[in-house]
Amino acid sequence: MTLINKHQSRKQCGGGKDMFVFISCKLKNYRLKYKKKSSIMHKIILAFDSFKGSVSSFEITESLSHCIRRHWPDCEVLEFPIADGGEGTTEAIARCLPVRRHLCQVHGPLMEPMAASYAVTADGTAIIEMAVASGLPLLEEEQRNPMHTTTYGTGELIRDALYRGYRKFVLGLGGSATNDAGIGVMHALGVRFHDAEGEVLKPIGGNLGRIYRIDTSGLCAALKHASFLLACDVQNPLYGNQGAAYVYAPQKGATPEQVVELDDGLRSYAEVLKQATGIKVSSVPGAGAAGGLAGGLLPFLNCELKSGIDVLLDLVHFDEALQGADIVLTGEGRIDLQTCMGKALSGILKRAQVQQVPVVGLGGCVESVEDLNTFGFTALFPIHPSLISLEEAMQKEITLQHLNQTALQVLRLVL
Repeated sequence: MTLINKHQSRKQCGGGKDMFVFISCKLKNYRLKYKKKSSIMHKIILAFDSFKGSVSSFEITESLSHCIRRHWPDCEVLEFPIADGGEGTTEAIARCLPVRRHLCQVHGPLMEPMAASYAVTADGTAIIEMAVASGLPLLEEEQRNPMHTTTYGTGELIRDALYRGYRKFVLGLGGSATNDAGIGVMHALGVRFHDAEGEVLKPIGGNLGRIYRIDTSGLCAALKHASFLLACDVQNPLYGNQGAAYVYAPQKGATPEQVVELDDGLRSYAEVLKQATGIKVSSVPGAGAAGGLAGGLLPFLNCELKSGIDVLLDLVHFDEALQGADIVLTGEGRIDLQTCMGKALSGILKRAQVQQVPVVGLGGCVESVEDLNTFGFTALFPIHPSLISLEEAMQKEITLQHLNQTALQVLRLVL
């Protein structure tokens, strides 16, 4: 197995054997410095994001856990499949906590009837992932057009939870097929959006620029006592060159002309919101998340925007799990400098650093190793040998095999 990134020389890495000796010393120093000697069993944390296009975070943690327990049956191995507020967030929480699921009949991004579910934790927090009702994967490629899609189905999920008596919400923003600034959600919750002639508008992205008046008289009364955590991993503003339309609408099927129209609609709607509520959503970092859904909910709901990975790690009590851990193994398909810029692994890294637990990153591709070390990674390893095709590297069985092999070699240094 090659442990040297293809962009690094052997000299930079210190060579295969020397590199392992160096990492071994570093990891052992962590244990000597931060842990009292005792006879208790070792504790390993597995906190992986998916290797996109290859293997899910659930499959990774399950495979690694089985492999580690086979070699070290006395080890305590804790699994934390990771998501950052987008697709897979509900399932990631459900793998770590007992939840109750509710299945609802809702409407999809094009108002097609469909079934979608949400989860509720033991303390009564409803976990709703917008992608299950308003997500891009729900549409065929030829159907994708954010001028015509809506978040109405996500609003129906919220409404169902409210009717069941739930008042605490975590709303995962990510993977949306929409650019409607949340007017679909709010329409489902009783708000009506009128044009200059007084006609009620369909809550779709293409109508944002036509909104002239907002009628909140029918807003669901239960919302007065509800609170929302909006979990997202982007800081994009509502509109502009870095806003929802210009950055994300092309991925959702918008043409260049439609991108301009959608951005103009977001600008216009932001001004209407400001006049109606006094809230200037255009200046809120992250307001552009999920096609402007984050910014569109702020004036109507008691909500807070928070990093998706932090929301997840808080819910699953990750900080408590870290106590007494010997090592954290984490990773995703590509580990580079973007990894430390608010992505899922950066949240894991920060929390492990607070408790001085060493973190080893395993990736399908690893770049900028020395820079990543300065951010706090104890060590990083690409899992694939250098002589492997991209097609082979994307195969689930091969990825899991190489992950297990690499993890075992790392753990032999510390266990």
